[in-house]
Amino acid sequence: MTRKNSYLEIFESLRADILEGRIIPGALLPSEHELSEKMNVSRPTIAKVYNALQQEGLVKKKAGFGTMVMRSQDKKQYTFGLLLPGSGETEIFRIIIDQFIQLEKARDFNCLWEGTVANNAEVRKEIIMRICHSYIEKKVDGVFFSPLERTDSVNDLNIGICNMFYAKKIPLVLLDRDILMFPNRSKFDLVGIDNFQAGYLMAEHLVKAGCNIVHFFCRRNSAYSVDMRIAGCRAALIAAGISFTTDNIFISEPNNLETAKKIPIDKGKTGIVCANDSTAAVLMSTLAAAGIKVATDLLIVGFDDMKYSRNLRVPLTTYWQPCEDIGRLSIDVMYSRIRNVDQSPVTVCVSGRLIVRESSRFVQ
Repeated sequence: MTRKNSYLEIFESLRADILEGRIIPGALLPSEHELSEKMNVSRPTIAKVYNALQQEGLVKKKAGFGTMVMRSQDKKQYTFGLLLPGSGETEIFRIIIDQFIQLEKARDFNCLWEGTVANNAEVRKEIIMRICHSYIEKKVDGVFFSPLERTDSVNDLNIGICNMFYAKKIPLVLLDRDILMFPNRSKFDLVGIDNFQAGYLMAEHLVKAGCNIVHFFCRRNSAYSVDMRIAGCRAALIAAGISFTTDNIFISEPNNLETAKKIPIDKGKTGIVCANDSTAAVLMSTLAAAGIKVATDLLIVGFDDMKYSRNLRVPLTTYWQPCEDIGRLSIDVMYSRIRNVDQSPVTVCVSGRLIVRESSRFVQ
C-alpha cells in the first residue's frame, strides 16, 4: 500500500529544496494536480503547501501560469517577541509557546521570550512596559500579544501597548482576545476561539442537562473574551426561553464565601457557567464550604480544559481549546501581515469542543 505524505513533510521538503538551492529561483513547481498524484495526497493539501510557501515569500502563484520559485537561501529570518503576561496562570499559553518553539526551525524564525511575567496582576504593569521597550529596542519583526486582564485600568494599558508597537510599525497579532469590548473590534489581527459560540454551547449544554436557571460567574476585570462568552450564554438562554439578566452575572473572587451564598439556587434546576476552569475549580470548593453540592444541587462548567479539571473531586465539564492550532495559525497570520501590511484586520476563529464530565450531570 502506498504511504501518504503529510502536509508538513511536503512543505518542509519543498522549503528545504528552495532554500538550499536545489530548486532555483524562476523555476516552476509542478501543478497542484501533478504533485498531489505524485505525493499521494489530496489536491487541497498541495494548495495549502503552496500557499504556505507563498506566505514566506518563497514562491509566487499566478493564475493560468503556475507556481514560481522566487527566493533562495537569502531569505530573511524573522525575530518575534512574545508578550504573554498571563502565561503563569493558565496552561493554554504554555501549549502555544511550545508550538512556537516547535515551528521556529520549520518556519525559519526565532522568538524572544521573557518568561513568565508575574502571577500577581498588579505587578505586571511595570514589567510589561519594560519588556515592550526591550522589544522595540531590539527591532523585532513582530509581536504576539495576549492582552492583560484583572488589572485596574487594563483597557488603557492594553491600548497603550498596542499603539506603542503600531507607532513603530511593528506588526502585532493578538492571541485569545481583543483589546476592545465585544462587539467592538480593534485594528489588530486576532487569533483564538469563537468565544461567543463557546459561551452559547456551554449554556445550551446546561439547559439540555435540566437547568432552567443559569448564572455566569467571573472575576473582576476579566478579559474581553469573557464578555463574548456571556453574550453567547445569554443568546442560548433566550433561544431556550430562559431569562438571563444582569442579576444572573456574578463578578467576584470565586473564594468569596459570602458571594457564593448569595447565588440563587433552585436545587436540581440551576447551572453556573464559569469564565474559565480556574474560576470553576475555586468556586466548586467555596460552594462545598457553603454546603452546596455540585452535581446534586447544581451543575457547573468552565473553559480551557486545564489538566486538573478532570481530577477535581467532581470532574469538571469544560470547553477545550485547540492551542496548537492557535499557535500555528498565529504564525501564518503574522507572515501574512508582514507581507501585506495594509490588509484589513484579520480575525481567525478556531473551534474547540465540549468535554462532558460529572459536574454537568445531575445525580440523585
